[in-house]
Amino acid sequence: MNIPAELKYSKDHEWVKVEGDVATIGITEFAAGELGDIVYVEVETEGETLDKDEVFGSVEAVKTVSDLILPISGEILEFNEELESEPEAINKDAYGKAWIVKVKISDASELDSLLDVDAYKALIGA
Repeated sequence: MNIPAELKYSKDHEWVKVEGDVATIGITEFAAGELGDIVYVEVETEGETLDKDEVFGSVEAVKTVSDLILPISGEILEFNEELESEPEAINKDAYGKAWIVKVKISDASELDSLLDVDAYKALIGA
């Protein structure tokens, strides 16, 4: 299983890549594997400012629907619209082209509460 060391992780299985004051967020390969074949991604919060741990969208797989939980506070700047026509990209490339949203970080100190690669591996038993 691929778990990139340069990313931060939430206990809800989102990954966070920080570039300046913008965070790119997606779901981990582990989460995608647990969900199964992803058939739909919905994010209707673009342009909104949300708090840490708020629901910013959902991912629908063949067997279940799962909420997407924002791991840090911020404004949803952009939704990856490629996922509208190719939601299964999350199963194929969770850390690459299948990012879900970009967020303008409101409180950088919240990044300290995220897990590093070793803590995330411990969480999932990898």
